[in-house]
Amino acid sequence: MANGSRLAAWEFFGAELKRRREDAGITQVELGARVFVSGGYIGQFEQAIRKPQLDVAQRIDETLQTDGIFERLWRKLIKEQPYTEYFAHAAELERLATEICQFAPTVIPGLLQTPEYARAVFLASNPLATDEYIEELVAGRTDRARILKDATRPVYWVILHETVLRIPVGNPPVMAGQLDHILALMRERKVLVHVLPFAAGAHPEMGKMMMLMKFEDAPPTVYTEGVRSGSLLDEPAVVQRIQASYDLIRGAALSREASLAMIESAAEDYRRCASTT
Repeated sequence: MANGSRLAAWEFFGAELKRRREDAGITQVELGARVFVSGGYIGQFEQAIRKPQLDVAQRIDETLQTDGIFERLWRKLIKEQPYTEYFAHAAELERLATEICQFAPTVIPGLLQTPEYARAVFLASNPLATDEYIEELVAGRTDRARILKDATRPVYWVILHETVLRIPVGNPPVMAGQLDHILALMRERKVLVHVLPFAAGAHPEMGKMMMLMKFEDAPPTVYTEGVRSGSLLDEPAVVQRIQASYDLIRGAALSREASLAMIESAAEDYRRCASTT
Protein backbone atom coordinates (compact mmCIF):
# COMPACT_ATOMS: atom_id res chain seq x y z
CA MET A 1 0.00 0.00 0.00
CA ALA A 2 1.43 3.39 -1.00
CA ASN A 3 2.06 6.01 1.66
CA GLY A 4 -0.81 8.18 0.42
CA SER A 5 -3.24 5.27 0.42
CA ARG A 6 -2.12 4.21 3.89
CA LEU A 7 -2.65 7.74 5.20
CA ALA A 8 -6.13 7.83 3.67
CA ALA A 9 -6.90 4.50 5.35
CA TRP A 10 -5.80 5.82 8.75
CA GLU A 11 -7.91 8.92 8.13
CA PHE A 12 -10.87 6.59 7.56
CA PHE A 13 -10.01 4.84 10.83
CA GLY A 14 -10.07 8.21 12.60
CA ALA A 15 -13.28 9.39 10.95
CA GLU A 16 -15.01 6.12 11.80
CA LEU A 17 -13.80 6.35 15.39
CA LYS A 18 -15.19 9.87 15.69
CA ARG A 19 -18.54 8.85 14.17
CA ARG A 20 -18.91 5.81 16.43
CA ARG A 21 -17.88 7.79 19.51
CA GLU A 22 -20.33 10.61 18.81
CA ASP A 23 -23.12 8.12 18.06
CA ALA A 24 -22.49 6.65 21.50
CA GLY A 25 -22.71 10.12 23.06
CA ILE A 26 -19.20 9.90 24.55
CA THR A 27 -16.66 12.73 24.61
CA GLN A 28 -13.01 12.26 23.72
CA VAL A 29 -12.09 12.65 27.39
CA GLU A 30 -14.65 10.05 28.46
CA LEU A 31 -13.53 7.55 25.86
CA GLY A 32 -9.89 8.14 26.73
CA ALA A 33 -10.58 7.45 30.41
CA ARG A 34 -12.27 4.16 29.52
CA VAL A 35 -9.45 2.92 27.28
CA PHE A 36 -6.62 4.27 29.48
CA VAL A 37 -5.29 7.07 27.28
CA SER A 38 -5.84 10.82 27.40
CA GLY A 39 -8.68 12.59 25.63
CA GLY A 40 -6.02 14.39 23.60
CA TYR A 41 -4.80 11.04 22.28
CA ILE A 42 -8.33 10.14 21.18
CA GLY A 43 -8.42 13.42 19.26
CA GLN A 44 -5.11 12.60 17.61
CA PHE A 45 -6.37 9.14 16.65
CA GLU A 46 -9.43 10.74 15.07
CA GLN A 47 -7.25 13.17 13.10
CA ALA A 48 -4.87 10.37 11.99
CA ILE A 49 -1.99 12.18 13.69
CA ARG A 50 -1.23 9.19 15.90
CA LYS A 51 -2.04 5.52 15.51
CA PRO A 52 -3.37 3.56 18.49
CA GLN A 53 -1.63 0.45 19.69
CA LEU A 54 -3.48 -2.85 19.28
CA ASP A 55 -4.63 -3.11 22.89
CA VAL A 56 -6.11 0.39 22.68
CA ALA A 57 -7.98 -0.47 19.47
CA GLN A 58 -9.36 -3.55 21.21
CA ARG A 59 -10.52 -1.55 24.22
CA ILE A 60 -12.18 1.00 21.91
CA ASP A 61 -14.13 -1.85 20.28
CA GLU A 62 -15.17 -3.12 23.70
CA THR A 63 -16.20 0.32 24.95
CA LEU A 64 -18.10 1.38 21.83
CA GLN A 65 -19.42 -2.17 21.20
CA THR A 66 -18.25 -2.07 17.59
CA ASP A 67 -17.86 -5.83 17.07
CA GLY A 68 -14.09 -5.71 16.54
CA ILE A 69 -14.05 -3.27 13.62
CA PHE A 70 -11.19 -1.16 14.97
CA GLU A 71 -9.06 -4.20 15.76
CA ARG A 72 -9.64 -5.53 12.23
CA LEU A 73 -8.79 -2.16 10.67
CA TRP A 74 -5.66 -1.93 12.83
CA ARG A 75 -4.45 -5.39 11.85
CA LYS A 76 -5.12 -4.69 8.16
CA LEU A 77 -3.23 -1.39 8.20
CA ILE A 78 -0.29 -2.63 10.25
CA LYS A 79 0.07 -5.72 8.07
CA GLU A 80 0.40 -3.54 4.97
CA GLN A 81 3.03 -1.17 6.30
CA PRO A 82 6.75 -1.62 5.49
CA TYR A 83 8.02 -2.12 9.05
CA THR A 84 7.82 -4.95 11.54
CA GLU A 85 4.66 -4.78 13.63
CA TYR A 86 6.44 -3.92 16.87
CA PHE A 87 8.27 -0.98 15.25
CA ALA A 88 5.45 0.40 13.11
CA HIS A 89 4.19 2.91 15.67
CA ALA A 90 7.68 4.18 16.45
CA ALA A 91 8.31 4.72 12.72
CA GLU A 92 5.14 6.81 12.48
CA LEU A 93 6.15 8.89 15.50
CA GLU A 94 9.64 9.52 14.09
CA ARG A 95 8.07 11.51 11.27
CA LEU A 96 6.15 13.68 13.75
CA ALA A 97 8.95 14.29 16.25
CA THR A 98 10.59 17.68 16.68
CA GLU A 99 13.52 16.12 18.57
CA ILE A 100 14.91 12.57 18.68
CA CYS A 101 17.52 11.50 21.20
CA GLN A 102 18.88 7.99 20.71
CA PHE A 103 21.41 5.73 22.39
CA ALA A 104 22.78 2.88 20.26
CA PRO A 105 24.77 0.25 22.21
CA THR A 106 25.57 -2.26 19.45
CA VAL A 107 24.24 -1.29 16.00
CA ILE A 108 24.18 1.91 13.93
CA PRO A 109 20.66 3.39 14.28
CA GLY A 110 18.38 2.82 11.31
CA LEU A 111 18.13 6.53 10.48
CA LEU A 112 21.90 6.64 9.95
CA GLN A 113 22.39 3.35 8.11
CA THR A 114 23.67 3.17 4.55
CA PRO A 115 21.92 0.67 2.25
CA GLU A 116 25.02 -1.56 2.33
CA TYR A 117 25.15 -1.62 6.13
CA ALA A 118 21.38 -2.20 6.40
CA ARG A 119 21.63 -5.06 3.91
CA ALA A 120 24.33 -6.75 6.00
CA VAL A 121 22.21 -6.36 9.16
CA PHE A 122 19.12 -7.86 7.52
CA LEU A 123 21.09 -10.74 5.97
CA ALA A 124 22.50 -11.61 9.40
CA SER A 125 18.94 -11.94 10.74
CA ASN A 126 17.50 -13.56 7.59
CA PRO A 127 20.27 -15.76 6.12
CA LEU A 128 17.85 -17.81 3.97
CA ALA A 129 15.72 -14.92 2.70
CA THR A 130 15.40 -14.10 -0.99
CA ASP A 131 17.17 -11.10 -2.46
CA GLU A 132 13.79 -9.50 -3.17
CA TYR A 133 12.75 -9.73 0.48
CA ILE A 134 16.04 -8.29 1.72
CA GLU A 135 15.83 -5.41 -0.74
CA GLU A 136 12.31 -4.60 0.44
CA LEU A 137 13.60 -4.37 4.01
CA VAL A 138 16.53 -2.20 2.92
CA ALA A 139 14.23 0.13 0.98
CA GLY A 140 11.95 0.53 3.98
CA ARG A 141 14.86 1.42 6.23
CA THR A 142 16.52 3.89 3.87
CA ASP A 143 13.15 5.52 3.20
CA ARG A 144 12.92 6.39 6.90
CA ALA A 145 16.18 8.34 6.67
CA ARG A 146 14.57 10.88 4.36
CA ILE A 147 13.35 12.80 7.40
CA LEU A 148 16.96 13.91 7.98
CA LYS A 149 16.94 15.62 4.57
CA ASP A 150 13.73 17.58 5.14
CA ALA A 151 13.87 21.28 5.94
CA THR A 152 11.65 20.51 8.93
CA ARG A 153 13.83 17.61 10.07
CA PRO A 154 13.90 16.90 13.80
CA VAL A 155 16.85 17.70 15.99
CA TYR A 156 18.57 14.30 16.00
CA TRP A 157 21.01 13.63 18.84
CA VAL A 158 22.71 10.23 18.77
CA ILE A 159 25.10 8.58 21.20
CA LEU A 160 26.97 5.62 19.74
CA HIS A 161 28.74 3.23 22.09
CA GLU A 162 32.29 2.56 20.85
CA THR A 163 31.18 -1.05 20.33
CA VAL A 164 29.14 0.16 17.35
CA LEU A 165 32.30 1.41 15.65
CA ARG A 166 34.25 -1.79 16.32
CA ILE A 167 31.77 -4.51 15.33
CA PRO A 168 32.47 -5.22 11.62
CA VAL A 169 29.04 -5.39 10.00
CA GLY A 170 29.40 -6.56 6.41
CA ASN A 171 33.00 -6.18 5.21
CA PRO A 172 35.60 -3.43 5.82
CA PRO A 173 34.49 -1.30 2.82
CA VAL A 174 30.90 -1.41 4.08
CA MET A 175 32.00 -0.24 7.53
CA ALA A 176 34.25 2.48 6.10
CA GLY A 177 31.40 3.73 3.93
CA GLN A 178 28.98 3.64 6.85
CA LEU A 179 31.25 5.66 9.12
CA ASP A 180 32.02 8.11 6.29
CA HIS A 181 28.28 8.62 5.91
CA ILE A 182 27.93 9.50 9.58
CA LEU A 183 30.90 11.86 9.36
CA ALA A 184 29.33 13.64 6.39
CA LEU A 185 26.06 14.14 8.28
CA MET A 186 28.00 15.50 11.25
CA ARG A 187 30.00 17.93 9.11
CA GLU A 188 26.83 19.06 7.34
CA ARG A 189 25.37 19.72 10.83
CA LYS A 190 22.35 17.55 10.15
CA VAL A 191 22.89 15.35 13.20
CA LEU A 192 24.60 15.55 16.58
CA VAL A 193 26.68 12.44 17.23
CA HIS A 194 28.77 11.57 20.28
CA VAL A 195 30.65 8.38 21.09
CA LEU A 196 30.55 6.69 24.49
CA PRO A 197 34.04 5.16 24.73
CA PHE A 198 34.97 1.86 26.32
CA ALA A 199 36.89 3.88 28.89
CA ALA A 200 33.62 5.28 30.26
CA GLY A 201 32.94 1.89 31.83
CA ALA A 202 29.52 1.08 33.21
CA HIS A 203 26.63 3.29 32.19
CA PRO A 204 22.85 3.49 32.82
CA GLU A 205 20.61 1.04 30.96
CA MET A 206 23.59 -1.16 30.05
CA GLY A 207 23.19 -2.65 26.58
CA LYS A 208 19.70 -1.24 26.01
CA MET A 209 18.73 0.77 22.95
CA MET A 210 16.58 3.79 23.77
CA MET A 211 15.00 6.46 21.62
CA LEU A 212 13.29 9.49 23.15
CA MET A 213 10.97 11.46 20.89
CA LYS A 214 9.56 14.90 21.63
CA PHE A 215 6.64 16.52 19.84
CA GLU A 216 5.19 19.98 19.42
CA ASP A 217 1.67 19.18 20.64
CA ALA A 218 1.99 15.86 22.44
CA PRO A 219 3.88 14.46 25.43
CA PRO A 220 7.28 12.82 24.86
CA THR A 221 7.51 9.11 24.12
CA VAL A 222 10.27 6.54 24.58
CA TYR A 223 10.85 3.55 22.30
CA THR A 224 12.95 0.64 23.52
CA GLU A 225 13.66 -2.61 21.73
CA GLY A 226 14.35 -6.19 22.73
CA VAL A 227 14.56 -9.50 20.87
CA ARG A 228 11.88 -9.34 18.16
CA SER A 229 9.92 -6.93 20.33
CA GLY A 230 9.60 -3.22 20.98
CA SER A 231 7.81 -1.00 23.49
CA LEU A 232 6.48 2.54 23.34
CA LEU A 233 6.41 4.19 26.76
CA ASP A 234 4.73 7.52 27.44
CA GLU A 235 3.95 7.38 31.18
CA PRO A 236 5.51 10.67 32.39
CA ALA A 237 7.42 9.21 35.33
CA VAL A 238 8.94 6.47 33.15
CA VAL A 239 9.90 8.92 30.41
CA GLN A 240 11.50 11.20 33.00
CA ARG A 241 13.63 8.36 34.40
CA ILE A 242 14.79 7.31 30.93
CA GLN A 243 15.58 10.93 30.06
CA ALA A 244 17.74 11.08 33.20
CA SER A 245 19.57 7.91 32.12
CA TYR A 246 20.15 9.36 28.66
CA ASP A 247 21.51 12.57 30.16
CA LEU A 248 23.97 10.56 32.28
CA ILE A 249 25.16 8.67 29.19
CA ARG A 250 25.50 11.92 27.24
CA GLY A 251 27.52 13.41 30.08
CA ALA A 252 29.96 10.47 29.94
CA ALA A 253 30.31 10.58 26.13
CA LEU A 254 33.15 12.23 24.24
CA SER A 255 32.85 15.77 22.94
CA ARG A 256 31.72 16.34 19.37
CA GLU A 257 35.30 16.96 18.24
CA ALA A 258 36.70 13.90 20.01
CA SER A 259 33.82 11.77 18.71
CA LEU A 260 34.48 12.97 15.16
CA ALA A 261 38.15 12.05 15.52
CA MET A 262 37.35 8.56 16.87
CA ILE A 263 34.90 7.85 14.04
CA GLU A 264 37.44 9.12 11.47
CA SER A 265 40.10 6.85 12.98
CA ALA A 266 37.79 3.82 12.91
CA ALA A 267 36.87 4.50 9.28
CA GLU A 268 40.55 4.74 8.35
CA ASP A 269 41.24 1.44 10.16
CA TYR A 270 38.59 -0.27 8.03
CA ARG A 271 40.04 1.26 4.85
CA ARG A 272 43.50 -0.03 5.74
CA CYS A 273 42.02 -3.46 6.45
CA ALA A 274 40.26 -3.44 3.07
CA SER A 275 43.48 -2.54 1.25
CA THR A 276 45.36 -5.49 2.75
CA THR A 277 42.77 -8.15 1.95
